[in-house]
Order: sequence, then C-alpha cells, then structure tokens
Amino acid sequence: MSLAENMKMALSSLLAHKMRSILTMIGIIIGVGSVITVVAIGQGGEAMLKSQIVGAGNTVELFYMPSEEEMMVDPDAMMNPFSQEDIRAIETIPEVTKVVATSAEYGNVRYREDLLESSITGINQAYMDVNGLQVSSGRNLLDADFLGGRRVAVVSANFQEDLFDGENPIGQVIFIRSQPVEIVGVLAETTGLFSFGANEVYLPWNTWRTIFASNELSQITLQAGNAEDLQVAGEKAADLLNRIHNKEEAYQVLNMEEIAAGVGQITNIMTIIISSIAGISLLVGGIGVMNIMLVSVTERTREIGVRMALGATRGQILVQFLIESVTLTLIGGGIGILLGWGAATIVSSFAGWPALISWPVIAGGVLFSMIIGIVFGILPANKASRLDPIESLRYE
Repeated sequence: MSLAENMKMALSSLLAHKMRSILTMIGIIIGVGSVITVVAIGQGGEAMLKSQIVGAGNTVELFYMPSEEEMMVDPDAMMNPFSQEDIRAIETIPEVTKVVATSAEYGNVRYREDLLESSITGINQAYMDVNGLQVSSGRNLLDADFLGGRRVAVVSANFQEDLFDGENPIGQVIFIRSQPVEIVGVLAETTGLFSFGANEVYLPWNTWRTIFASNELSQITLQAGNAEDLQVAGEKAADLLNRIHNKEEAYQVLNMEEIAAGVGQITNIMTIIISSIAGISLLVGGIGVMNIMLVSVTERTREIGVRMALGATRGQILVQFLIESVTLTLIGGGIGILLGWGAATIVSSFAGWPALISWPVIAGGVLFSMIIGIVFGILPANKASRLDPIESLRYE
C-alpha cells in the first residue's frame, strides 16, 4: 500500500470519529500554540528592549562617573558634567554625525495659582533631528525657537491633564522660576514598555539656560552614521573628554554589545523556561494520542485481521497506524501554529512590541508535532502489527 493510500485511510479513520479526534488534538493544539506564542512574544520583547537600549537612529549615551575623592569634594559633580565646549569637541570626531544634548531639572511649574511638579528639560536642535517630539496638538519646536531662545515650550499629555484639567493649554503662559513661558504644543500620549505618563516640559536649550542660569549639560547622546561605528564613536568621545578634562576614566560610554548580549541571554532563558512549562501540555497531548490510538487498535482488531489475511505485512500495519498518529498530531500542530500566531499578535499589540514569528519556530512546531506522533504512536502501531491474524478474525 502506498503512502498516499495510507494517508487517505488515516484521514478516513479520523473523520469517522470526529469528536474523539478533536478532543485528542486539543492537547497538541494548546501545547504547540503556547510554545509558538511564548517564543514569538519573547523574541519580539528582546528586539524591542535592544532597540530601546541602542536608541533611535544609531545612538549611544555618554555618562560621567567621578571618583570617590571627587564626589567627596563636590557631591553634585554628576549633575551637569558636560559643557558646550565638550559638544564642539565631540562634533570633530569623524564617526559622529550629531550630538544630542539635554539639561534637566525637576521643579514647580505655575499656572495662575496652581503649582505642578514637573520634569523641565532643555534640548538642542540635534535632539529634534534624532529623537523628535510627537505633537498631538499645537505645533512643535522650530529652528527659530532654538536659534532665538524663544520662551516657548512643549508639554506632555499628562502635564496638560494635571495642570489644566484636560483643557487646551495652547497659547497659555506658565511660569518656571518666575519666568514666563508660552505653551505651543502638547505631546502625544506615549505607549509601550517604558511609558510612565510623567509630567514633562521641553524647552529650547538656550531658553532653559536663561531660566536656570546654567551652561552645563546633564546628558549627551551621540549619533553615528551607521550601527557599526556606534561603539567606536562612543569610545573616541569618552577618550577625548577624559583628555580634555584631565580625567582617567571618568567619562565612559555604554558598551552596547555587552548590554544587548545580556538582554538576549536573559530573554532567552525566560523564553526557554516558559516554553518548557507550556511544553508539558504537549506531553499530555502525546499521551492522549497514544491512548486514542490504543483504543483504535482494539476497535479495529477484526479489520487488522482481515488485512493480514489478505496479505498485509506487519510492516504495513505498523506504518498505517504510525501515519494515523502522525496525521492526528500534524493537524493539531498546524491549528496550534495558527492559534499561537494570532495570540502572539494580539498580546504584542497590547504590550506595544512586535511579535516576531520566525519560520524556524514554525518549522520546529511542525517537526515537533511529527515527532510526538511517531513517539507516542509507536506503541499502538507495534501492538497492532503483532496481532495474530486468526485471533483477530475471531475478535468480536
């Protein structure tokens, strides 16, 4: 009997007992679907975390880590460790395309008689070029705002809700350290893993410098022309600042490769652990397949006897029942892959990161379904092939 005939007979047997076949496949469907979902969400989460660490547009952050002696002399040494001269020096590095600079303070913002604690951040033009600000109403900060140091600001949606009770703040004047600033835009609400709904005010850096009477910068982020030059650009910038300020290793750069590798290792471990738990249902489903195939062998004892009497060999009987069990698990595995794909897409859309359904994972799900069918189908198939033809024909 050919493989096609065995497949046709297997499908006929499964269709003859539809409800039993469906109930048997549920364990396989849940197991494969769970593994596909967990792996897809894990890979999507890993990709999202790495993109958050690396930053948009090939960026890497410099940071300042003073010695203990310097911290004892000046406890605020870490607050604003960069200057405009540092930016101009870093811009001479060939691998650096832009230098994003920010200064941040946390303080009270007043509107009429109401006060609100908020993060007040001064940004330069490069910040807009690299990161941008997504505005939902009003306008964004313009080149003229940065060049002229205009007293304008863009605020977060949470800031609008807390200080203005959700009313439109465009054109209203707020006071920061008794200095008037006009609100020209409201940021769109942020979504995703690193969204905290904070109260935020963004000012052109020259405006921030005037209000806070400071020329120091709290954070510098570099943009490289491509991802391959990112780490090199960061290391050159850190070495340059250490030479300028006569420091040994106070200025440093995040090692993106080590961080990305660490994130990947952690997410892989978590994915394996959760997938292993989800895989238990595959084991249960495999036992269900073996059980239903043993029942099928018992019900079809006379059929097996007739086939043997007509010349079917033990090998043909063995292959027939193996194909039935593999067909059962393959159908269940296929349905599980589709359900897992859909579940991963839904969960990831709510979580705010992509569901990375890779073809190796799908191929692995199909292959694992076949293995489950073969492993748990061997015992029933072997039992069927060992039946005595004469005893089988006498079976009632």
